[in-house]
Amino acid sequence: MQIDNRVERTEALRLWALGHLPAVNPATPLQRVSDDASFRRYFRLPLGGGAADNNVVLVDAPPELEDGAPFVAVGDRLLNAGLRVPRQLEIDLERGFMMLEDFGDTLLLERAREAGEANLEQIYEWALRGLTQLAGVAVEGLPAYDAELLNREMELFGEWFCEQQLGLRLAAVDRAMLDAAMVHLSRAALEQPKVFVHRDYHSRNLMVVDTGPLGIIDFQDAVCGPVTYDLVSLVKDCYIRLPRDFVESFALRLRDSLAGLLPRLPGDAEFLGWMDLMGLQRHLKCAGIFSRLNLRDGKPGYLGDIPLVFSYIREVTSRTDELREFDDWLGLVVAPGVARLPGPG
Repeated sequence: MQIDNRVERTEALRLWALGHLPAVNPATPLQRVSDDASFRRYFRLPLGGGAADNNVVLVDAPPELEDGAPFVAVGDRLLNAGLRVPRQLEIDLERGFMMLEDFGDTLLLERAREAGEANLEQIYEWALRGLTQLAGVAVEGLPAYDAELLNREMELFGEWFCEQQLGLRLAAVDRAMLDAAMVHLSRAALEQPKVFVHRDYHSRNLMVVDTGPLGIIDFQDAVCGPVTYDLVSLVKDCYIRLPRDFVESFALRLRDSLAGLLPRLPGDAEFLGWMDLMGLQRHLKCAGIFSRLNLRDGKPGYLGDIPLVFSYIREVTSRTDELREFDDWLGLVVAPGVARLPGPG
């Protein structure tokens, strides 16, 4: 969007919201909340009275750039299933405007960074309960997380991260090796039982609202996919590293909590193997997406997260016999470029 258009849309969004809130002072300005990795913009509109919960969040999602219908549909699905997602107060999909319940500003990420390792289990307890609930949400009508989608995501690693961000030239032999790795990972993912998948269940999309369930946001890309996908998004988070012993304990607690829903889940080693390979697929995608956000969308803030993402990638490739050649190539060809990237901001 051009700057002038952004200004016009912001004022149009404010006036639209005030039209639904006649008791609010018409001079009340919007407060910028955040942008995310999409073309959506978020604002807070104070309703007056000074109470922390006396606000609404307004979303500007230009319809030519963002389809708001999945957000509305998935939000309704999750709300009806008992998940804590923002209530949809007013929706205008034609204009790309939404008015939502305000969950505040406290991310799970902040609480996790403040907590010592001894307190992680307590901090993440509601996140575990959320994963268990999500797995039981109906999947009818959701897109399938199939081989085509899995591979399309992983292709971002070669195209946007290796070639565009790092400036590497991939020879035919390199592409063949990447293709073989992708086949291995997509097959491993498709072997897993299928459940509702949020697709971005991590510490920046989980809000600490009070002492109860975490608020879940950014769920519009939900699919029916592998049981470990949301798990690994959380415990191998692109924005914070959790200790491996906690990761494994948490993963096995989730598996045990799903016994009633999925009674034939495997033993410890196989389930953790599922999780690690699923994480590799996700992190290849994330390295590509973060690079694309920088180069195409002018959002360089995610570059500092790539070194952590790359470390997750190497941890799995170095332990997987079928990916040994890929791991050697990553160390020799890709790692020097990663070392030149900025660190976390």
